[in-house]
Amino acid sequence: MVVKEFGSIEYTVEAMRQNYLDLVRIGGHMNAAIAFDHIHLISRDAHATAAWYREMFGGEIVAEQPNLRGAPQIDVRVGGATLVIRGHRPGEAPATTKPMQHFDGYSSHDEWGTDHFGFTYRGDLRAFCAELKKKGVRMAVEPWEFKPGLVLCYVAAPDGVSIEMIQEK
Repeated sequence: MVVKEFGSIEYTVEAMRQNYLDLVRIGGHMNAAIAFDHIHLISRDAHATAAWYREMFGGEIVAEQPNLRGAPQIDVRVGGATLVIRGHRPGEAPATTKPMQHFDGYSSHDEWGTDHFGFTYRGDLRAFCAELKKKGVRMAVEPWEFKPGLVLCYVAAPDGVSIEMIQEK
């Protein structure tokens, strides 16, 4: 079973496992002590944003701190990832993110730092996006075939966040 494709190289679960073990065995650059933990979002309205991720993506609110250093903070689990969503703290002056821009064959926010984060969708991505749009969600980039067999889109989430959705093969 192919789980990831990078360019023309396809990786199976076993191949990925073996590559990892080879790196560890020969002292490669992979650090087994490091694991992904969360994505931290600053929101104009943390409660409304957490509710949006719950309603649109089936997220689960797993922790809520009403006043952490002057702002609410809510942890939402979506697709195995934790989104830490917190409000505006005293003294901060968050800048608005540039909207997604379209270039020849790709889209980006055209600014340094994190451009977007992504989820794999296991199903018909075009149908899922149609359901989101019925709920009032705007697509920053409509679903399209990025390369043969790979459909992707960008969802415009609250606070200028862009979420790439990739249809699993």
